[in-house]
Amino acid sequence: MFKPPLTLQTTTLWNYPSQNYGNQTQGDQNYQGATPSYVIWNLLMRYTKEGDMVVDPMCGSGTTIDVCNDLHRKCLGYDIHPYRADIMKADARNLPCKSNSADFVFIDPPYGDNINYSNEEQCIGKLGAKTQEYFDAMAIVIEEIHRICKPKHSMGLYVCDYYNKKDGFIPIGFKLFSILLQHFKPVDIIAVARHNKTLAMGNYHRAAEEGNFFLRGFNYCFIMYKE
Repeated sequence: MFKPPLTLQTTTLWNYPSQNYGNQTQGDQNYQGATPSYVIWNLLMRYTKEGDMVVDPMCGSGTTIDVCNDLHRKCLGYDIHPYRADIMKADARNLPCKSNSADFVFIDPPYGDNINYSNEEQCIGKLGAKTQEYFDAMAIVIEEIHRICKPKHSMGLYVCDYYNKKDGFIPIGFKLFSILLQHFKPVDIIAVARHNKTLAMGNYHRAAEEGNFFLRGFNYCFIMYKE
């Protein structure tokens, strides 16, 4: 697969055909819900400098850690179900971080319960996006991000909306953005084109035409600032 060169993005539409940049991988591209490493690279290039502390409260397969290592940033990666040894076990609603200690926070949370991330009962990925419980849990996570983020510093939240035939459309992005606004000042909203394998399958597109619904074509990346 073609991998574009690492270039600082200058518009609010980011489109990457591959999960990882360069000759190495960042995180595990086979991990369900893995964040494209280009996204994290661009955020860290804009909002951090060498030696800064980056925190990822839901670190998944460790993509943020690997990008930080490439860019000579320090990183604390947490997850309720650590995927590898350098990720520390913690619930994103109760992080073992000092207040006002992170130069940048990046988070790519579950988009409801469409992926089985773990058997941890407290995993937010067990909560359906149609429930208020999911958004209440994410509100606590966002409060924690605000607590640990240094004043006059930024954070990024990467998320996708949700649709299935049973539940219909759930605007997760807009709902989480409204929670973020209670704590942070908005910097910008990025649309990141999705290259999910299912989008290359004709039967999915036929189903969308016949069922009169839309496949998810992009993720939001909300960039926020702590005043």
